[in-house]
Amino acid sequence: MSTAEIVVVGAGPAGAAAATHLARAGRDVLLVDRAQFPRDKCCGDGLTTGALRELEALGLRPDDVESWRGVDEAVLRSPSGREISFPFPADRGVFAAVARRRDLDAALVEIARRAGATVVEGHAVTAVSDAGDHVRVAIDGVGDVAARYVVAADGMWSPVRRSLGLGVPDADGAGAYLGEWHAFRQYFCGVGERAATELMVWFEPDLLPGYAWSFPLPGGRANVGFGIQRGGAIRTRSMAALWPELLARPHIAAFLGPDAVAESSHRAWPIPARAQTMPLAGAGGRVLFVGDAAAATDPMTGEGIGQALVTGRWAADAISRAGAGHPALAATLYQRAVADELLPDALLSRLLGRVLKLPIGARLAVRAAGATDLGRRAFALWLFEACPRAVIATPRRWSSTLGAGQGAWAHGPGHSSSRSWDVGQGAQETKHALREG
Repeated sequence: MSTAEIVVVGAGPAGAAAATHLARAGRDVLLVDRAQFPRDKCCGDGLTTGALRELEALGLRPDDVESWRGVDEAVLRSPSGREISFPFPADRGVFAAVARRRDLDAALVEIARRAGATVVEGHAVTAVSDAGDHVRVAIDGVGDVAARYVVAADGMWSPVRRSLGLGVPDADGAGAYLGEWHAFRQYFCGVGERAATELMVWFEPDLLPGYAWSFPLPGGRANVGFGIQRGGAIRTRSMAALWPELLARPHIAAFLGPDAVAESSHRAWPIPARAQTMPLAGAGGRVLFVGDAAAATDPMTGEGIGQALVTGRWAADAISRAGAGHPALAATLYQRAVADELLPDALLSRLLGRVLKLPIGARLAVRAAGATDLGRRAFALWLFEACPRAVIATPRRWSSTLGAGQGAWAHGPGHSSSRSWDVGQGAQETKHALREG
């Protein structure tokens, strides 16, 4: 049986981020994924300011991603039909972008490899077991690996979680977990000028609190799709039948343009958004769950890339701080980071999602956000996570709003944006509490 200090299962954004940060901290890291990169991944492909800052800190450059498309503003259409533009600050870096996950994820895997992680593609993890002072990881075609830690970045149906007997039931307590949202997307080429340049969100009355989107990509292409809340008026099995009718709605068809053609088949995927109840650690703290395996997606927007990147970083920081001999401390530090930073924002998003369930709520929200020039600029930053979503309710994070007016890559190569949370904050106090306990 071979050994590795840390095995990261899943090489999407969460896993690649964890592997990169760990390798740069001098750890022996094995990053494993059943897929060969590049590979397609169901996603809206949108990147918020929070995600972009994490990508910058990893060392990614926009030129590294072939399908990268920067965005200057977001356009929202109210259920009443009113369109409002929400601009991002000019000349302060990048606040929003779109990039195909096929290209983005491949670039992140390459960054992890350059950082020193050993990358094993095309091999699935088939079993994980708690062996007390280590975790045994069975990898198809490779064999068993003994690791001090496992970072599980293997999606909402995490095989690592199931292997450890930590399966999560659906919200009603019966059956397998299916996620809180379901999304549907298709790539189009030959789109019109607006779709080729504008990031558009439609709050369609029958989709609320969900929405439809068109996100621009280079070469006259766009990622077009919609998302709905599970258990709502529209059933997930009806999404494919609704799709042609949604595309034919006059305002959507006009936006996409008369020459828009689907360039690939449509695809759908579930979205997990219940980090507040999802177990974040297992095997006595030697296994930490990140990204979709932690159900860390934003409950209001369905955004998950930023949350994946940051939970991967928090898990890496917790492991580095705790060391091989203190897995309980690693779990405590990681859980504390999620509780302090992610959960307040998720709670506010969940509450606001209730407002958006009714057309009048969505109309009033869009109208209030677009009432003034200052309000439009502030709302764009808030919506795209340039500052913590629930910052007003969490005074300890007020200092993190100081960089809200600055996007990623604002100071050229080599600059790393400030971070709102360092998992090492309070590490000594936590160690003392664990010893006392």
